[in-house]
Amino acid sequence: MDERLSFIFARRSVRRYQDEPVSDQDIRALLEAAMAAPSANNSRPWHFVAVTDREVLEALAARHPYGKMLPRAGLCIAVCADPSLSAWWEHDCSAAVENILIAAAALGLGGVWLGVCGRAEREEAVREILHIPEKISVLCLVSIGHPAETPEPRTQYDRARVHHGRW
Repeated sequence: MDERLSFIFARRSVRRYQDEPVSDQDIRALLEAAMAAPSANNSRPWHFVAVTDREVLEALAARHPYGKMLPRAGLCIAVCADPSLSAWWEHDCSAAVENILIAAAALGLGGVWLGVCGRAEREEAVREILHIPEKISVLCLVSIGHPAETPEPRTQYDRARVHHGRW
């Protein structure tokens, strides 16, 4: 691993959290990182719903099949977009999510991406719980908190999947 990129290799999926809130300063930093992501034609189609309310986190956990960690999370960010602003909104928002996850690791937080897009029942549940307008699409939820586990940094470099010049 190249130590210069240690902040990236420290990004691991974390699903167990300490019972500690995520500070407003850290929430702002995460959202600033998200909005620093590239987007097609600088369209910035994203919208973010930052959730810290325990009842709402529990409601999301009850409706997302992989969201059982949400009641212990200090924060959940719903990553949404206005598709009328960009045909590439899924790519744009995915870049924003990766920025959130890397920023969380750099801030000493842990997080995990919970897919929503492409699963109508998940999108409808998130839309209903968070009162998201119909014209807005939901890409995913990002569960974030102070980690109760700290997986070792790693690279998953696989030389067999790298092709130079041509396949």
